Amino acid sequence: MKVRIDPELCQGQGRCFSIAPSLFDFDDLGNGVVIGDGTLSDETIDLARLAQANCPEHAIFIEE
Repeated sequence: MKVRIDPELCQGQGRCFSIAPSLFDFDDLGNGVVIGDGTLSDETIDLARLAQANCPEHAIFIEE
């Protein structure tokens, strides 16, 4: 599974980073970006889902 952020939807609220700083960071404009290639492990899938549920723009996607 992989997580990604749609840059067209993200408005830089920062909730993803607050919830899962090991998965998300900010770009130069303050918008969220995925660290690395977005591959999720058993340990990080729950954090990714929590960040997805708390994203006000619904910009976080988890893909098989």
